[in-house]
Amino acid sequence: MIGQLNQNILDALLETLPVEFSVVDHEDQVLAWNKHETRIFKRPKGVLGRNVRDCHPKKSLDKVETILEEMKSGKRERAQFWIDLPVEGKSEPQKILIEYYALRDATDRYLGCLEVTQNITEIQKISGQKRLLD
Repeated sequence: MIGQLNQNILDALLETLPVEFSVVDHEDQVLAWNKHETRIFKRPKGVLGRNVRDCHPKKSLDKVETILEEMKSGKRERAQFWIDLPVEGKSEPQKILIEYYALRDATDRYLGCLEVTQNITEIQKISGQKRLLD
């Protein structure tokens, strides 16, 4: 990153991003997440410091483990999938994009994983152009 942000700006930025994210370290321990109150995939604060495997349903656990192992080995940098999911406050199922990104330092050492979730239902409806302030 070029430049530095003070903690207040960084906190505001992380809560303002149009995605929710979770961060796990190289030992698969949950470090942090944003949008606690409005998350699609809500989790209790007690998950902090626990193994990320405790946050996923058993039916997807083997896939999560494979992704993490492939990231640790350097075989994979990203995994992307999407699902249709009922979301609180919406009458129709929503298209939810879920992406995992390997976090690496400048020497390519694996630091952990970033999980990013976004409701892309409205984005999929975009067509044509809309200019700034239109």
